[in-house]
Amino acid sequence: MHIISPVLWQFLVKWLTNFALFPAEASTIAPYTDALYFFLVIISVVGMAIVAALVFGFSIAYRAEKNPVATHIEGSTLLEATWTIIPLALFMVCFVWGALLYFRIYNPPTNAMNIYIVGKQWMWKAEHPGGQHEIDSLHIPINRPVQLTMISQDVFHSFSIPAFRVKREVIPGRYSTVWFEATTPGEYHLFCTQYCGTLHSQMIGTITAMKPDDYQAWTAGSTSGASLAQNGERLYASLGCNSCHSGQADSRGPNLAAAYGARLQLTNGSYVTVDDAFLRDTILNPSMHVTQGYAPIMPTYQGQVSEEGLIDLVEYIKKLNSNYRIQQTLNTTQLQPEKTGAVAPSAASGPGMVKQ
Repeated sequence: MHIISPVLWQFLVKWLTNFALFPAEASTIAPYTDALYFFLVIISVVGMAIVAALVFGFSIAYRAEKNPVATHIEGSTLLEATWTIIPLALFMVCFVWGALLYFRIYNPPTNAMNIYIVGKQWMWKAEHPGGQHEIDSLHIPINRPVQLTMISQDVFHSFSIPAFRVKREVIPGRYSTVWFEATTPGEYHLFCTQYCGTLHSQMIGTITAMKPDDYQAWTAGSTSGASLAQNGERLYASLGCNSCHSGQADSRGPNLAAAYGARLQLTNGSYVTVDDAFLRDTILNPSMHVTQGYAPIMPTYQGQVSEEGLIDLVEYIKKLNSNYRIQQTLNTTQLQPEKTGAVAPSAASGPGMVKQ
């Protein structure tokens, strides 16, 4: 600052900000990502400077005028060891540093708030657990971990928030996750960084980071009237899932109450953990995930349930801790509201369910 004029300094700051060559650090992970980035830049510049200096120096020292006859120089074990060990050490530092950062970015905290993202040509759709829906925008609270569970409805996309130093591929037919914790209120750019068709450049959006109180006010005023789990409950009943997965002793399907997070034994003897991806795959390809003790009679819902509908069903099953509401719907066409103070029967793991 002392050797650069204030006018030039302000120009550089505004230029870098407006052209987004170096976005603001607006998440907890951003400083760590930038530290690794600058370390890579520094060792690259230093390495390039050393090589350039040696090339220039040797070109002068051993030019034809001074050395008309080539001079034979014996090898140096110390020199060869030096230029091998030092770069290797730097590469290992980068590898370990990058690996630690990678695992930190892609392993969300257990208390992270989950938001679903569906990518499609050429828009981003956000689904909040409370029932809030957004197109090409995402409202989040600051100082709270947020996990994004993402999937594409058509082609490959890539979800990128430069200010948060977050980028993750969004793939058709498979959930991918990433998390962040915003630190500064404001609006930030959202991009798709994977070419996805003719209007790829228009697949952009806005991330709005808000103070917790402002975020609570926004969620209260933006709800559609039903949460994802409530929408999933209605879809679960309309598809007739409750006729097989009722939790009763003579049910034709396994008990789904408290199944999320459990270890499930399949007919081939293997065990799987019931998570979001498993639930989605089972709805679409039930014959590939048949529970031990049950016949493979479940039909596929491929092409019958939208990606948003699958998210609703997954959210409902995740929150299903008893069969009380399911049994209510077996003999009724309308879902009855839960009675205040009513005690639902405790969930019992069905056959094949082994709680961790």
